[in-house]
Amino acid sequence: MTLDDYYQLGSIGKPHGLKGFVMAFLDVDDPQEYRKLKSVLLEMPTAPGKLVSYDVEKLQPQSNERALLKLKGIDRIEEAEPLRNAKLYRSLQELPALAADQFYFHDVIGYTVLDEKLGQLGTVETFYELPQQDVLAMRYKGQEVLIPVVDELVSHADQATKTLHVTLPDGLLDVYLQPSSREQDEPDETEEA
Repeated sequence: MTLDDYYQLGSIGKPHGLKGFVMAFLDVDDPQEYRKLKSVLLEMPTAPGKLVSYDVEKLQPQSNERALLKLKGIDRIEEAEPLRNAKLYRSLQELPALAADQFYFHDVIGYTVLDEKLGQLGTVETFYELPQQDVLAMRYKGQEVLIPVVDELVSHADQATKTLHVTLPDGLLDVYLQPSSREQDEPDETEEA
C-alpha cells in the first residue's frame, strides 16, 4: 500500500470534547457527501508514509471545510490527542464520479495542453493549490507557465487523447517568455567597465 494509490481527504485538528471526537478539515467541495463515510486511512505525524485504517463511527459536517469526526475505538480525549495533525486518506477508487467536463488534478498530469488558437503548448507537470485559486503548471519553451484553473481558461480534459483543452488569454505566454525588466537592466558581465 503506497500513497500513490490514495488521495488526501483532509487532516485532523484538535480533539473536540471528552468522548474521542476530533475536528477534521476536509478538502472537498461538499462535506455532506461524506456523512456516510465508513472508513478512512490515517497517516500519523510520527509515522510519515504509513497508513492505518480506521472505521468511522460518525462524521458530522460543521461548515464548508470542517466536520466533527468520531473513529471507532477512540472514545476518550486522551486517545484522540495523538491523532492531532494526522492526514486523512481514501483510496483513489473511492473518489466520487465527476461530470463529463470535470477532472481530478492527479488524472491529467502528463496530459498535453492544447490551446484553442495556438494548438499544442506543453505537458501538465503539476498543480499548485494557492489561497487565491488553483493553478496548473506546464513547461513551455523551457519555462514553467502557470495557468489558473477556472472555467473560462480550462474547458475540459479528453481522456481518450490525453489532452487538456484551454483557451489562454492573449499575452499570458509572453509574460513567461519575456525577460523581466530587472534582467534587462543588469549590465552584461562581459562588457568592459
